[in-house]
Amino acid sequence: MVIKIGVLELQGDFELHHRVFKSMEFDSVSVKKSSDLNSIDGLVIPGGESTTMSLLIESSKMYEPLIDFGKHNPVLGTCAGLIMMANNVDDKRVKPLRLVNINVERNAYGRQIKSVKKNIQFNFSENYKVVLPTTLIRAPKIKNLSPDITVIGEDNNIPIAIISGHHLCLSFHPELDKIDIFHRFLFDSQSEIYFKKIIHRHVA
Repeated sequence: MVIKIGVLELQGDFELHHRVFKSMEFDSVSVKKSSDLNSIDGLVIPGGESTTMSLLIESSKMYEPLIDFGKHNPVLGTCAGLIMMANNVDDKRVKPLRLVNINVERNAYGRQIKSVKKNIQFNFSENYKVVLPTTLIRAPKIKNLSPDITVIGEDNNIPIAIISGHHLCLSFHPELDKIDIFHRFLFDSQSEIYFKKIIHRHVA
């Protein structure tokens, strides 16, 4: 079966996600309108500017179609994409999709000039833990997690990588560092770290 992943291209750093999928030999396509969702098996909502992204989702009439798509298909959100997937956001200009039961504080790491890159350990399962370079650019803070959410990675005891059902939310930008492990974790059913194979063995 051929897996086709869409990347939302309304605003943000979508091109880098296509490059990650190309390195994985995965077929990735542009998603700019609701009908594009009909031909894909999963979706990436990239980083960018969340207030602008929210407005463009509304003006493109994609708000409800994205919610419907997320009910049955995996969605990866990075940085602003995470903000859009949240249940509540600390900025009334953002209308989140409410795909994941978390609250989010925008730009918790301050201005872009204060953004950081550090090595962080991610715990995909009890037997698969890896330290990766992690780029946090005006990163959002994940708050008030529901009990069904699994934390994969933390920075100073603050979650920066979580999985909820078939949705993966990252406060950072793995695509900037050409890291494909998170894309494989959510979308690659042939991978040894595919989330459906290992999530029940996860330990925080």
